[in-house]
Amino acid sequence: MTSVNPSPFDTQEIQELHQQLMEFPEKFKTELRQVIVGQEDILDLLVLALFCNGHVLLTGVPGLAKTLLIRAISSVFHLNFNRIQCTPDLMPSDVIGNEILEEHPGTGERFFRLVHGPVFTNLLLVDEINRTSPRTQSALLQAMQERQVSIAGKTYELAPPFMVFATQNPIDSEGTYPLPEAQLDRFLFNIEMTYPSLEDEILIAARPVSPKTVELSPIFDAETLLKFQEIIHQIPVPPYIVRWIVELVKATRPQESTDEIIQKYVAWGAGVRASQNIVMASKARALLDGQTVVNGTHVRGVLHAVLRHRIIPGFMGEAAQWTADRIVDHLLSKHPAPF
Repeated sequence: MTSVNPSPFDTQEIQELHQQLMEFPEKFKTELRQVIVGQEDILDLLVLALFCNGHVLLTGVPGLAKTLLIRAISSVFHLNFNRIQCTPDLMPSDVIGNEILEEHPGTGERFFRLVHGPVFTNLLLVDEINRTSPRTQSALLQAMQERQVSIAGKTYELAPPFMVFATQNPIDSEGTYPLPEAQLDRFLFNIEMTYPSLEDEILIAARPVSPKTVELSPIFDAETLLKFQEIIHQIPVPPYIVRWIVELVKATRPQESTDEIIQKYVAWGAGVRASQNIVMASKARALLDGQTVVNGTHVRGVLHAVLRHRIIPGFMGEAAQWTADRIVDHLLSKHPAPF
Protein backbone atom coordinates (compact mmCIF):
# COMPACT_ATOMS: atom_id res chain seq x y z
CA MET A 1 0.00 0.00 0.00
CA THR A 2 1.03 3.60 -0.52
CA SER A 3 1.91 5.62 2.54
CA VAL A 4 -1.00 7.44 4.15
CA ASN A 5 -0.69 10.86 5.76
CA PRO A 6 -1.74 11.09 9.41
CA SER A 7 -5.43 11.89 9.66
CA PRO A 8 -6.36 15.30 11.11
CA PHE A 9 -9.51 13.72 12.59
CA ASP A 10 -9.92 11.51 15.63
CA THR A 11 -11.39 8.00 15.35
CA GLN A 12 -14.88 8.97 16.47
CA GLU A 13 -15.08 11.87 14.01
CA ILE A 14 -13.91 9.64 11.17
CA GLN A 15 -16.62 7.11 12.03
CA GLU A 16 -19.27 9.84 12.08
CA LEU A 17 -18.10 11.27 8.76
CA HIS A 18 -17.96 7.80 7.24
CA GLN A 19 -21.55 7.13 8.34
CA GLN A 20 -22.64 10.42 6.79
CA LEU A 21 -20.91 9.46 3.56
CA MET A 22 -22.67 6.10 3.46
CA GLU A 23 -26.04 7.82 3.84
CA PHE A 24 -25.20 10.61 1.44
CA PRO A 25 -25.87 9.09 -2.04
CA GLU A 26 -29.51 8.22 -1.34
CA LYS A 27 -30.24 11.51 0.48
CA PHE A 28 -28.58 13.46 -2.32
CA LYS A 29 -30.48 11.78 -5.13
CA THR A 30 -33.77 11.97 -3.24
CA GLU A 31 -33.41 15.76 -2.98
CA LEU A 32 -32.33 16.26 -6.57
CA ARG A 33 -35.09 14.05 -7.99
CA GLN A 34 -37.47 16.85 -7.00
CA VAL A 35 -36.03 19.00 -9.79
CA ILE A 36 -33.89 16.67 -11.96
CA VAL A 37 -35.12 13.61 -13.86
CA GLY A 38 -32.59 10.89 -14.71
CA GLN A 39 -28.92 11.81 -15.32
CA GLU A 40 -27.81 9.40 -12.56
CA ASP A 41 -24.30 8.86 -13.95
CA ILE A 42 -23.76 12.60 -14.35
CA LEU A 43 -24.91 13.23 -10.78
CA ASP A 44 -22.37 10.70 -9.54
CA LEU A 45 -19.51 12.40 -11.42
CA LEU A 46 -20.52 15.86 -10.18
CA VAL A 47 -20.49 14.61 -6.59
CA LEU A 48 -17.05 13.08 -7.12
CA ALA A 49 -15.82 16.44 -8.41
CA LEU A 50 -17.17 18.17 -5.30
CA PHE A 51 -15.44 15.67 -3.02
CA CYS A 52 -12.17 16.11 -4.97
CA ASN A 53 -12.48 19.92 -4.98
CA GLY A 54 -12.19 19.70 -8.76
CA HIS A 55 -13.48 21.82 -11.61
CA VAL A 56 -15.91 20.41 -14.18
CA LEU A 57 -16.53 21.13 -17.85
CA LEU A 58 -20.09 20.21 -18.86
CA THR A 59 -20.51 19.71 -22.59
CA GLY A 60 -24.03 19.53 -23.96
CA VAL A 61 -26.62 21.16 -26.19
CA PRO A 62 -28.94 23.82 -24.73
CA GLY A 63 -32.01 22.77 -22.78
CA LEU A 64 -30.54 19.87 -20.77
CA ALA A 65 -30.95 21.63 -17.37
CA LYS A 66 -27.23 22.15 -16.81
CA THR A 67 -27.77 25.41 -14.92
CA LEU A 68 -30.63 23.98 -12.89
CA LEU A 69 -28.56 20.92 -11.98
CA ILE A 70 -25.59 22.92 -10.70
CA ARG A 71 -27.80 25.35 -8.80
CA ALA A 72 -29.55 22.39 -7.16
CA ILE A 73 -26.23 20.87 -6.10
CA SER A 74 -25.17 24.15 -4.49
CA SER A 75 -28.43 24.16 -2.50
CA VAL A 76 -27.98 20.58 -1.31
CA PHE A 77 -24.49 21.40 -0.01
CA HIS A 78 -25.51 24.84 1.26
CA LEU A 79 -22.80 26.44 -0.87
CA ASN A 80 -22.66 30.02 -2.08
CA PHE A 81 -23.51 30.04 -5.77
CA ASN A 82 -22.81 32.57 -8.54
CA ARG A 83 -23.40 32.40 -12.28
CA ILE A 84 -21.62 34.13 -15.15
CA GLN A 85 -23.22 34.24 -18.60
CA CYS A 86 -20.28 34.47 -20.98
CA THR A 87 -20.47 36.80 -23.97
CA PRO A 88 -17.80 38.07 -26.39
CA ASP A 89 -17.69 41.46 -24.64
CA LEU A 90 -17.28 40.07 -21.12
CA MET A 91 -14.24 41.63 -19.42
CA PRO A 92 -11.89 40.09 -16.82
CA SER A 93 -13.09 42.65 -14.26
CA ASP A 94 -16.63 41.34 -14.77
CA VAL A 95 -15.37 37.99 -13.47
CA ILE A 96 -12.86 38.79 -10.72
CA GLY A 97 -13.95 42.29 -9.70
CA ASN A 98 -12.23 45.64 -9.61
CA GLU A 99 -11.27 48.58 -7.42
CA ILE A 100 -13.43 51.69 -7.81
CA LEU A 101 -12.65 55.22 -6.69
CA GLU A 102 -15.09 56.61 -4.14
CA GLU A 103 -15.38 59.81 -2.14
CA HIS A 104 -16.29 59.89 1.53
CA PRO A 105 -19.54 61.91 1.83
CA GLY A 106 -18.43 63.60 5.06
CA THR A 107 -14.73 64.31 4.67
CA GLY A 108 -14.46 64.38 0.90
CA GLU A 109 -11.51 61.99 1.15
CA ARG A 110 -11.09 59.75 -1.88
CA PHE A 111 -10.30 56.07 -1.55
CA PHE A 112 -10.39 52.84 -3.53
CA ARG A 113 -12.99 50.23 -2.65
CA LEU A 114 -12.75 46.62 -3.78
CA VAL A 115 -15.85 45.31 -5.52
CA HIS A 116 -15.81 41.52 -5.54
CA GLY A 117 -16.67 39.81 -8.80
CA PRO A 118 -18.79 36.64 -9.03
CA VAL A 119 -15.63 34.51 -8.70
CA PHE A 120 -15.78 35.14 -4.94
CA THR A 121 -18.08 32.25 -4.16
CA ASN A 122 -18.02 28.49 -3.48
CA LEU A 123 -19.58 27.15 -6.66
CA LEU A 124 -19.21 29.25 -9.80
CA LEU A 125 -21.22 28.38 -12.91
CA VAL A 126 -19.53 29.76 -16.03
CA ASP A 127 -22.18 29.38 -18.71
CA GLU A 128 -20.95 28.93 -22.30
CA ILE A 129 -17.33 29.52 -21.35
CA ASN A 130 -16.24 29.24 -24.99
CA ARG A 131 -18.29 32.33 -25.89
CA THR A 132 -15.98 34.75 -24.10
CA SER A 133 -12.60 35.99 -25.25
CA PRO A 134 -9.28 34.32 -24.35
CA ARG A 135 -8.42 37.36 -22.24
CA THR A 136 -11.43 36.76 -20.01
CA GLN A 137 -10.97 32.99 -20.05
CA SER A 138 -7.45 33.51 -18.72
CA ALA A 139 -8.82 35.53 -15.80
CA LEU A 140 -10.33 32.29 -14.57
CA LEU A 141 -7.06 30.38 -14.96
CA GLN A 142 -5.42 31.76 -11.81
CA ALA A 143 -8.62 31.27 -9.82
CA MET A 144 -8.98 27.66 -10.97
CA GLN A 145 -5.36 26.66 -10.43
CA GLU A 146 -4.31 28.69 -7.40
CA ARG A 147 -7.68 29.51 -5.77
CA GLN A 148 -6.75 33.18 -5.74
CA VAL A 149 -7.09 36.24 -7.97
CA SER A 150 -5.01 39.37 -8.57
CA ILE A 151 -6.77 42.74 -8.67
CA ALA A 152 -4.90 46.04 -9.06
CA GLY A 153 -1.62 44.43 -8.04
CA LYS A 154 -3.02 42.74 -4.93
CA THR A 155 -3.69 39.05 -4.42
CA TYR A 156 -6.90 37.86 -2.82
CA GLU A 157 -7.53 34.31 -1.62
CA LEU A 158 -10.77 32.57 -2.56
CA ALA A 159 -12.50 31.01 0.43
CA PRO A 160 -12.63 27.20 0.24
CA PRO A 161 -14.29 25.28 -1.17
CA PHE A 162 -14.04 26.91 -4.59
CA MET A 163 -15.04 25.07 -7.75
CA VAL A 164 -15.80 26.13 -11.31
CA PHE A 165 -18.49 24.28 -13.24
CA ALA A 166 -18.32 25.53 -16.83
CA THR A 167 -20.62 24.66 -19.72
CA GLN A 168 -20.12 24.77 -23.45
CA ASN A 169 -22.28 24.02 -26.48
CA PRO A 170 -20.61 21.49 -28.81
CA ILE A 171 -22.77 22.22 -31.89
CA ASP A 172 -22.41 26.00 -32.12
CA SER A 173 -19.04 27.27 -33.34
CA GLU A 174 -19.90 30.82 -34.49
CA GLY A 175 -18.62 33.52 -32.17
CA THR A 176 -16.80 31.04 -29.94
CA TYR A 177 -13.25 30.86 -28.63
CA PRO A 178 -12.19 27.23 -28.01
CA LEU A 179 -10.50 26.73 -24.68
CA PRO A 180 -6.72 26.25 -24.95
CA GLU A 181 -5.33 22.91 -23.80
CA ALA A 182 -3.62 24.55 -20.80
CA GLN A 183 -6.97 25.67 -19.43
CA LEU A 184 -8.76 22.46 -20.35
CA ASP A 185 -6.17 20.62 -18.28
CA ARG A 186 -7.34 22.51 -15.18
CA PHE A 187 -10.70 20.72 -15.30
CA LEU A 188 -10.91 17.49 -13.35
CA PHE A 189 -13.74 16.13 -15.52
CA ASN A 190 -15.21 16.77 -18.94
CA ILE A 191 -18.76 15.44 -18.63
CA GLU A 192 -20.90 14.97 -21.72
CA MET A 193 -24.60 15.61 -21.13
CA THR A 194 -26.84 13.85 -23.64
CA TYR A 195 -30.57 13.92 -24.25
CA PRO A 196 -32.69 12.06 -21.67
CA SER A 197 -34.20 8.69 -22.44
CA LEU A 198 -37.75 8.46 -23.82
CA GLU A 199 -39.23 7.58 -20.43
CA ASP A 200 -37.34 10.36 -18.66
CA GLU A 201 -38.38 12.93 -21.26
CA ILE A 202 -42.02 11.87 -20.86
CA LEU A 203 -41.69 12.47 -17.11
CA ILE A 204 -40.12 15.87 -17.72
CA ALA A 205 -42.84 16.89 -20.17
CA ALA A 206 -45.62 15.74 -17.83
CA ARG A 207 -44.18 17.27 -14.65
CA PRO A 208 -46.73 19.84 -13.41
CA VAL A 209 -44.52 21.69 -10.93
CA SER A 210 -41.93 24.25 -12.00
CA PRO A 211 -38.51 23.42 -10.48
CA LYS A 212 -38.24 27.05 -9.36
CA THR A 213 -41.01 26.48 -6.81
CA VAL A 214 -39.21 23.54 -5.16
CA GLU A 215 -37.11 24.28 -2.07
CA LEU A 216 -34.29 21.79 -1.64
CA SER A 217 -33.13 20.94 1.87
CA PRO A 218 -29.38 21.24 2.54
CA ILE A 219 -27.82 17.88 3.44
CA PHE A 220 -24.33 19.11 4.32
CA ASP A 221 -22.70 22.49 4.76
CA ALA A 222 -19.44 23.74 3.29
CA GLU A 223 -17.49 22.83 6.43
CA THR A 224 -18.58 19.19 6.21
CA LEU A 225 -17.71 19.11 2.52
CA LEU A 226 -14.19 20.32 3.36
CA LYS A 227 -13.86 17.46 5.85
CA PHE A 228 -14.95 14.98 3.18
CA GLN A 229 -12.32 16.43 0.84
CA GLU A 230 -9.67 15.91 3.52
CA ILE A 231 -10.72 12.30 4.10
CA ILE A 232 -10.37 11.55 0.38
CA HIS A 233 -6.60 12.02 0.70
CA GLN A 234 -6.45 9.26 3.32
CA ILE A 235 -7.80 6.53 1.01
CA PRO A 236 -4.91 4.20 0.06
CA VAL A 237 -4.17 3.23 -3.55
CA PRO A 238 -2.18 0.02 -4.15
CA PRO A 239 1.12 0.63 -5.97
CA TYR A 240 0.13 -1.69 -8.83
CA ILE A 241 -3.04 0.39 -9.41
CA VAL A 242 -0.99 3.59 -9.50
CA ARG A 243 1.42 1.97 -11.96
CA TRP A 244 -1.48 0.80 -14.16
CA ILE A 245 -2.96 4.32 -14.19
CA VAL A 246 0.36 5.91 -15.16
CA GLU A 247 0.93 3.30 -17.87
CA LEU A 248 -2.54 4.04 -19.30
CA VAL A 249 -1.88 7.77 -19.33
CA LYS A 250 1.57 7.38 -20.91
CA ALA A 251 0.01 5.11 -23.54
CA THR A 252 -2.14 8.03 -24.75
CA ARG A 253 0.97 9.93 -25.92
CA PRO A 254 2.01 9.18 -29.51
CA GLN A 255 5.60 10.20 -28.68
CA GLU A 256 5.85 7.41 -26.08
CA SER A 257 3.33 4.81 -27.23
CA THR A 258 4.14 1.81 -29.40
CA ASP A 259 0.46 1.34 -30.29
CA GLU A 260 -0.18 1.90 -34.02
CA ILE A 261 -3.65 3.36 -33.39
CA ILE A 262 -2.24 5.97 -30.99
CA GLN A 263 0.66 6.86 -33.27
CA LYS A 264 -1.64 7.21 -36.28
CA TYR A 265 -4.72 8.92 -34.85
CA VAL A 266 -3.64 10.91 -31.75
CA ALA A 267 -1.99 14.32 -31.99
CA TRP A 268 -1.46 14.89 -28.25
CA GLY A 269 -1.94 12.67 -25.24
CA ALA A 270 -2.68 13.34 -21.59
CA GLY A 271 -0.18 15.01 -19.27
CA VAL A 272 0.98 14.25 -15.75
CA ARG A 273 -2.01 16.02 -14.16
CA ALA A 274 -4.23 13.36 -15.73
CA SER A 275 -2.61 10.62 -13.62
CA GLN A 276 -3.01 12.71 -10.47
CA ASN A 277 -6.67 13.40 -11.22
CA ILE A 278 -7.46 9.76 -11.98
CA VAL A 279 -5.95 8.70 -8.66
CA MET A 280 -7.85 11.37 -6.72
CA ALA A 281 -11.19 10.73 -8.44
CA SER A 282 -10.76 6.96 -7.95
CA LYS A 283 -10.29 7.54 -4.22
CA ALA A 284 -13.55 9.49 -4.07
CA ARG A 285 -15.31 6.78 -6.09
CA ALA A 286 -14.06 4.10 -3.69
CA LEU A 287 -15.17 6.08 -0.65
CA LEU A 288 -18.69 6.62 -1.98
CA ASP A 289 -18.88 2.92 -2.83
CA GLY A 290 -18.11 2.09 0.79
CA GLN A 291 -14.67 0.67 -0.03
CA THR A 292 -11.47 1.41 1.85
CA VAL A 293 -9.04 0.71 -1.00
CA VAL A 294 -9.12 1.73 -4.66
CA ASN A 295 -9.55 -1.03 -7.25
CA GLY A 296 -9.79 -1.20 -11.04
CA THR A 297 -13.57 -0.72 -11.09
CA HIS A 298 -13.22 2.64 -9.37
CA VAL A 299 -10.59 3.72 -11.90
CA ARG A 300 -12.67 2.69 -14.92
CA GLY A 301 -15.62 4.64 -13.50
CA VAL A 302 -13.74 7.96 -13.82
CA LEU A 303 -11.30 7.28 -16.64
CA HIS A 304 -13.33 8.64 -19.56
CA ALA A 305 -14.38 11.83 -17.76
CA VAL A 306 -10.75 12.60 -16.79
CA LEU A 307 -9.18 11.82 -20.19
CA ARG A 308 -11.92 13.03 -22.55
CA HIS A 309 -10.53 16.59 -22.80
CA ARG A 310 -6.88 15.62 -22.50
CA ILE A 311 -6.57 13.37 -25.55
CA ILE A 312 -6.47 15.38 -28.79
CA PRO A 313 -7.16 13.29 -31.91
CA GLY A 314 -5.24 14.33 -35.02
CA PHE A 315 -6.72 15.11 -38.42
CA MET A 316 -6.72 11.46 -39.46
CA GLY A 317 -8.24 10.48 -36.13
CA GLU A 318 -11.12 12.92 -36.53
CA ALA A 319 -11.69 11.75 -40.10
CA ALA A 320 -11.79 8.12 -38.95
CA GLN A 321 -14.06 9.04 -36.00
CA TRP A 322 -11.52 8.10 -33.37
CA THR A 323 -12.92 10.18 -30.52
CA ALA A 324 -11.17 10.50 -27.17
CA ASP A 325 -13.69 8.08 -25.62
CA ARG A 326 -13.05 5.51 -28.34
CA ILE A 327 -9.30 5.86 -27.81
CA VAL A 328 -9.72 5.28 -24.06
CA ASP A 329 -11.79 2.14 -24.77
CA HIS A 330 -9.05 0.93 -27.11
CA LEU A 331 -6.37 1.47 -24.47
CA LEU A 332 -8.42 -0.34 -21.84
CA SER A 333 -8.63 -3.36 -24.15
CA LYS A 334 -4.85 -3.30 -24.51
CA HIS A 335 -4.14 -2.53 -20.84
CA PRO A 336 -6.75 -4.34 -18.74
CA ALA A 337 -6.94 -3.92 -14.98
CA PRO A 338 -4.08 -5.80 -13.28
CA PHE A 339 -6.27 -8.31 -11.40
